[in-house]
Amino acid sequence: MSADTDTAPAAVVVPARRAASPWVLMYHSVAEFTDPAEDPYGITVTPLALEAQLRWLRSRGLRGVSVGELLRARAAGRGAGLVGLTFDDGYTDYLTHALPLLRRHDCTSTLFVLPGRLGVDNVWDPLGPRKSLLTAEGIREVADAGQEIGSHGLLHQDLTATADDILQQELRGSRDLLRELTGTLPEGFCYPYGHLDARVVDATRAAGYGYACAIDPGRLAGPHALPRTHISQADGGARLRIKQLRHQVRELRRGVQR
Repeated sequence: MSADTDTAPAAVVVPARRAASPWVLMYHSVAEFTDPAEDPYGITVTPLALEAQLRWLRSRGLRGVSVGELLRARAAGRGAGLVGLTFDDGYTDYLTHALPLLRRHDCTSTLFVLPGRLGVDNVWDPLGPRKSLLTAEGIREVADAGQEIGSHGLLHQDLTATADDILQQELRGSRDLLRELTGTLPEGFCYPYGHLDARVVDATRAAGYGYACAIDPGRLAGPHALPRTHISQADGGARLRIKQLRHQVRELRRGVQR
């Protein structure tokens, strides 16, 4: 036996780089308005603005799709040229204004709805105009039109501030109600107000959701902490390009920091 005690150097383990999150756009309401004071939270775009934004995506070789479709395509290596489109809260104007434009431009989207607030309005926005929410029939019509229905919780509560039992009702209860409404268990969840923490993310995953959308998830990452880009009435082509670049830079930085 050799007396040489030298051993081969240990292999250097290079951590796998975190996959960049896809670019997902966040909308809320699509309706006519002229006075910015009518939209204090910046949640409304006019149909004309939405159409221009969809045209811009198409001019860049991009097509808007639901988040579920986007994630499946990326998993299969077919995600190039796809952008996620999301609409939060489930306003009735999605049916009257957004859906026809999505169809015109061969796009799909994810509509995050509140099955605990069917047919009422956006009471959580005290300063803004009252906007009506879809009824059960409206949600089924959206689903039948080939759009993805996701959960936004039951009542639009800040889940980071809720007790565990309420958190479970918001996550699991809303999922069960949407299955009753549409016949399909929703794959996606959207955190109200964009608020999330590790406890909420873990509970969302455990409730059976395949993915969840935030706004800026901070250091949280993965399919249950997807960042999104807020889109407003002011976002023309130049601003959209800047927002696209910001997303790309943010993802590069997050990959380096991880």
